[in-house]
Amino acid sequence: MSMVLFDVPGPKARARHKVMAVIGIAAVLAAVAYVIMRFIATDQFSTRRLDWINYKQIQISLVEAIGNTLSAFAVGAVLALVFGAIFAAARLSDHAWVRAPAAVVVEVFRAIPLVIMMFFFYYGLPVAGVKLSAFTAVVLSLMLYNGSVLAEIFRAGINSLPKGQSEAAYALGMRKTQVMTLVLLPQALRAMMPTIISQLVVLLKDTALGFLITFEELLRWGTRIGGDAVSFGRPMISVMIVVAAIYIGLCLLLTWLANYLEKRNRRNKKVVKLDGDRPNQVQLAESSAVLGSGSTL
Repeated sequence: MSMVLFDVPGPKARARHKVMAVIGIAAVLAAVAYVIMRFIATDQFSTRRLDWINYKQIQISLVEAIGNTLSAFAVGAVLALVFGAIFAAARLSDHAWVRAPAAVVVEVFRAIPLVIMMFFFYYGLPVAGVKLSAFTAVVLSLMLYNGSVLAEIFRAGINSLPKGQSEAAYALGMRKTQVMTLVLLPQALRAMMPTIISQLVVLLKDTALGFLITFEELLRWGTRIGGDAVSFGRPMISVMIVVAAIYIGLCLLLTWLANYLEKRNRRNKKVVKLDGDRPNQVQLAESSAVLGSGSTL
């Protein structure tokens, strides 16, 4: 089969792509190795370069900065998921007067850069007499931008399911709300989970943009401590290495937690039956959909 933009590569093209991939990986590894070697040559990893982190006040301010980052992420993530679920349901509505405004909202906030929204909420709204804190401006921006992206993820995940799923549920007399919450969403969430996790990781990293509006998060802490370190004869690169390591650890922890919850959900999934051995409507809907989509009468 042919792809949309190019034909499926043949044996020679696949071999050429493999060679190019090996060369590209080798070039990236060589660049990383060169940077690490330069850091070692300039003594960037020595304990002397990191002695600034032993000060108690710096450690306290670091903990506060991490707490502010996690607080903005937690509130923004919850609001973005709720925002995405609501507007995804609105975009899937059968009523045009609900579907059209929801599409406009999602497309507008997905197209506006996150930094512009932060500047608008923090510096623009006070002109109209509405003053927001830096935390509120960051959270609102994260909610609107990432919520709009999540709305499209939810909508695409639900639309990717075979139509037989919903048709079988409707044939059993289930209402649209029941079809969505009991039949479609549980299956769509399992397919959407990797994409949702990726977007939440993006949301966590986007909290770093809050330093542009004086939000006291991890990156702003790093720039302030880095400036102090330079004045005491310590390079700022050591501070940025610590900040980058913390961000990497937080993103890996978030990914691990999401994967753990997904595996736990699959392991604890139980079959629910009503009236003894008689399966409920959800099971009948799923089994009927499988039969309907997998065979032709």
